[in-house]
Amino acid sequence: MKILIIEDDIFLAQTIKKALEAHCFSVDTAHDGKSGSYIARINKYKLILLDLILPDKSGVTICKEIRGEGITCPILVVSSQSEVPDKVAMLNIGADDYITKPFNIEELIARVNALIKRPYDISDDVMTLDDLTINTSSQTVTKAGSDVYLTRREYMLLRCFARNEGKVITRSKLLEEVWDRDASPFTNTIETHVRNLRKKIESKDKRIIHTINGRGYKLGRSK
Repeated sequence: MKILIIEDDIFLAQTIKKALEAHCFSVDTAHDGKSGSYIARINKYKLILLDLILPDKSGVTICKEIRGEGITCPILVVSSQSEVPDKVAMLNIGADDYITKPFNIEELIARVNALIKRPYDISDDVMTLDDLTINTSSQTVTKAGSDVYLTRREYMLLRCFARNEGKVITRSKLLEEVWDRDASPFTNTIETHVRNLRKKIESKDKRIIHTINGRGYKLGRSK
């Protein structure tokens, strides 16, 4: 799942980015209002973290532009402005939540998770396929009852496959969902990660990640 951080404090943005990535989110960042608004409106995100005081364009304007495009993903305002009228104003123009700086990073993560699990993006915590079980709450994977160790990127890749079971997922879709926007579309990192993932969750006579030539990959029952 991909998140956008619009924050001009580069150190803070990177701190939040690392914390979110540790919880298996893919994260993009923007450090000024103009680029942040543009990136938010041309890409699909599960959630946007938005500062209010930014160079070039304010968070208020960005929020209005995002909602004006019909984009409904949650917007979590992260701001040093702590007055009640500021919070009410943002909630009234389309923000979903508001956290005041300085904040505890665990509280921020909890708010992010709560917003993503709201009705417009409900998904089961546990997904099963053959003898494979994926628990998205604990971020654990088991095969035939035994724990499977996956790297963070491998887990994100498997989660993306599982949430689209039976559907063909293109390389560009995987780059969009699992990698950040700086990833090169010409890289072979997807193939490498898929190959490593297959080694961990498949057996020779049971393949569940199927390559669809010229189109991408599909997760399905073993063949």
